[in-house]
Amino acid sequence: MTDPNAPSWRPDPEGRYDYRWWDGQHWTEHVSHQGQMLQAPLGGGGPQPPQTGDQTPDSGAAQPQGGAHAQAAGGPPFTHAGEAAQVQTGAPQQPQAGEPAPGQHAHGAQPAFGGQYPPHQQAVAVAAPGAGHGFAGITGDLIDGRFSEKEARAIGNQNSKMLRVRLGEPFLARQGSMVAYQGNVDFSFEGGGASRFIKKALTGEGLPLMRVAGQGDVFLADRAYDVHLLHLTNSALSVSGKNVLAFASSLDWNIERVKGGSIAAGGLFNTTLRGTGWVALTTDGPPVVLNAAEAPTFADTNAVVAWSANLQTQLKMSFKAHALIGRGSGEAIQVSFYGQGFVIVQPSEGYPQAAAT
Repeated sequence: MTDPNAPSWRPDPEGRYDYRWWDGQHWTEHVSHQGQMLQAPLGGGGPQPPQTGDQTPDSGAAQPQGGAHAQAAGGPPFTHAGEAAQVQTGAPQQPQAGEPAPGQHAHGAQPAFGGQYPPHQQAVAVAAPGAGHGFAGITGDLIDGRFSEKEARAIGNQNSKMLRVRLGEPFLARQGSMVAYQGNVDFSFEGGGASRFIKKALTGEGLPLMRVAGQGDVFLADRAYDVHLLHLTNSALSVSGKNVLAFASSLDWNIERVKGGSIAAGGLFNTTLRGTGWVALTTDGPPVVLNAAEAPTFADTNAVVAWSANLQTQLKMSFKAHALIGRGSGEAIQVSFYGQGFVIVQPSEGYPQAAAT
């Protein structure tokens, strides 16, 4: 876990460059674009080629950034590629008087990433091989900053397949969904009580949960499914239990019968979330969100992910006698939705069951 205000490379807020250096309090003029270190004040022009001779660079344009200039300006430590090659192949250089020592920011603060230089500089701002920098001698897209931890919001998508939660209040998550965490985090079993246990046994609608508490950042995922974050405000959502990844402990949850269905029909019990808080859902592929108010809406019972709990539902049977002789359509049961609200449907009906041998 890192301090959200710690100096680090972050996506350029203007969108003109790949990354801009945040010094802990302000955006600086130091930028990185397509692997080049440049200088460009906020609101300036585009990147320019290196200046030669006595040419005076445009004050608003991005200029290639040299090590001494960058440090004098209070930016991230940097050396030119030629200087880096000399440093890496020769003896470690000693810092000049008034210059920060390796591993120390020009302001006196430690660089981001656990005391290392920012990822864009790992290949150049290092001493001799084996000098102790964790990123020394390693370059590539995996460590250039684009896959670094996203810290703009306390709860949000790290990427399309992974949820990141900065712990404040405890929350509930699907058992086994944690893929990584930083900090002091505790995971404990979360029971649903006797009532939910009986409903689970009778209906097969299961939601195995764990309680996550402590301090730190937790990363959650489930079978590389797409992750979607919703926020409820005094509202309710009916969700298929297999599509719940995590939700705020402020939400009340229960296993409820889908209106128009019965235990005998099977598969018509969902998990209902009520109250105010966030919930992260997973879908097996990009979903479609249908507005049930536009027309009567129908969905396969295995493909439907969630819907507004205020919608009216009804089981629709389309079984025909031809199905008895192997001439069925394969679409015998659907759930219909009526009213004001939405229905989320994924492009998958789940994995087929393996035939018994």
